[in-house]
Amino acid sequence: MALSPGGIIAWIIVGLIAGWAAGKVSRGHGFGLIGDLIVGLIGAFVGGLIAGLFIHGSVGFIGSLIVAFLGAVILLALLRMFTGTRTVT
Repeated sequence: MALSPGGIIAWIIVGLIAGWAAGKVSRGHGFGLIGDLIVGLIGAFVGGLIAGLFIHGSVGFIGSLIVAFLGAVILLALLRMFTGTRTVT
């Protein structure tokens, strides 16, 4: 799966946007701004790998953003499953 126009900078931007959005819509609270951005970057990578198995070619910016967002949401859910709920005092 390719991001057009693309490159590593485009994927970083998509991952940061996806991490922020996933932190806002996920149940409960995210892992803070920096944590959500890191989860978004990793989620974009994971989502891109999984989508690349099923989608061949370019999906454009919006498609890449959706894939990265879904990857970040899935990664947040997995992290919550293993870390449990956190409270901030």
